[in-house]
Amino acid sequence: MNTIPTATETLMDPDGLALGRRIMALLRHAATFSSGDRGVTRLFLSPEHRAVADWLIERMTDAGLVAALDDAGNVVGRLRSARHNAKTLIVGSHQDTVRQGGAFDGILGVILPLACLEDLTRRGLELPFNVELVAFGDEEGCRFQQTLTGSKALAGTFDPTALQASDAEGITMEHALRDFGMSPERIPALARPAEQVIAFLEVHIEQGPVLESAGLPVGVVTAISGIERHLIQVTGKAGHAGTTPMLVRRDALTGAAELVVALETRCRRTEGLVGVVGDLSVSPGAVNVIPESVAFPIEVRAPSDVVRAEACNDIFAAFRDIAGERRLDLKVEKTYESPSTACSDWVMDLLDRAVSEVGVTPLRLPSGAGHDGMAMKALCDIGMLFVRCKDGLSHHPDEDITAEDAAVAAMVLRHFLEALSKDSRIAGTA
Repeated sequence: MNTIPTATETLMDPDGLALGRRIMALLRHAATFSSGDRGVTRLFLSPEHRAVADWLIERMTDAGLVAALDDAGNVVGRLRSARHNAKTLIVGSHQDTVRQGGAFDGILGVILPLACLEDLTRRGLELPFNVELVAFGDEEGCRFQQTLTGSKALAGTFDPTALQASDAEGITMEHALRDFGMSPERIPALARPAEQVIAFLEVHIEQGPVLESAGLPVGVVTAISGIERHLIQVTGKAGHAGTTPMLVRRDALTGAAELVVALETRCRRTEGLVGVVGDLSVSPGAVNVIPESVAFPIEVRAPSDVVRAEACNDIFAAFRDIAGERRLDLKVEKTYESPSTACSDWVMDLLDRAVSEVGVTPLRLPSGAGHDGMAMKALCDIGMLFVRCKDGLSHHPDEDITAEDAAVAAMVLRHFLEALSKDSRIAGTA
């Protein structure tokens, strides 16, 4: 009777270890396509983007895929099934980084499946479905402040007005795409027919400490948290700091400080709910003047939109109470909202099974960060596999994973592909 190997036994398998080391070597090389001398900086439609795209096309071609750059700046590699009218599984993540980011955010989800598909063709194995491996050109939005550009193109939700967004030098996205050799007017044609797509799967570093705390190399994502942001304006009255008694002051900054604590207090009450104040603008900003006004943004995230809405209602009720008690004027303006994106139950179930088959205890957890799956959900069912990262660190030069964890994630993907090959969702023709 065959038994499920333990994680240690899986990693002792020479093929598994070799695959993990191969993934790490490719990731380290991908990190060399970067500007600056700290971390990895690879912005959309930059020379570094071009260099990594050319390199990825070479690697995908060597692995047996048909690869090219599309008009949204995505590198797309296709592994076609011999089966007539086969449907397509889309896998991948983004190639772009934040400024001075790390070597694993995004690109892991390109390199890991690339190595797995390379291994698949080397072993002469065929799948009853097509695989599209995508290195999305722009997920972070650092250059044009337009996120998920590449995945929106494939999902058919790209807004052409985004082409007029400009970078810090005043160059529009449209102009940059044309300089890159692309034809932005053809982006709408990149939309994939939903009836031909099985699902979208993304492998990504966790960007948080949950897996490390649990002692687990991988985890299955349940949902990508929804986000809302508000600009808060608190107004009091300026006065001489030495002559105005404490009891009659209308200090906007002390009031704002109490609001910040109220936000933190409410978010701590609910698992998965997070909130932050990342900036304060104080006026008039003099050491001997009572602050008259304070402006600050708040951001609240949760994997459930209902939970997030209830929390924000509580937070703003508390804000109003505090402002009233302190005789301060309060203005709240919503500046951004993105709904949560649930991963599909059947994809999570297959991933759970694949994780168990490599001897790891399945753990489900939400993602607090945004991902390309948020856009791809408009096209098809989605799933995500998280990989443990050192100290939960991301968007930082010290971002890191181990070859052993990369090997486990690769084995999970291999088992997922095998399970999907027997799944009824691929039985129909496209």
